[in-house]
Amino acid sequence: MSYDDVEIEDMEWNEELQAFTYPCPCGDLFQITKDDLRLGEEIARCPSCSLYITVVYNQEDFLGDNDKSKKKNLEPAKQLPISVA
Repeated sequence: MSYDDVEIEDMEWNEELQAFTYPCPCGDLFQITKDDLRLGEEIARCPSCSLYITVVYNQEDFLGDNDKSKKKNLEPAKQLPISVA
């Protein structure tokens, strides 16, 4: 179960971490990246403890982001067939 539900607007962009952050009770920060948000991820985890929060946001707000990762193919890589002798 999530520690809390947090609106993306209540989180801060951390340039150093390249992630949205929110204070964790342990003293560290919950973190979630723009790429995570584009992929539909809604869980921001704390790297120092087992807590996590649910981020409330509109995924469409991040799909049109003019970021360099927009150019990446966000679909899983296609598997190539292998031949077995």
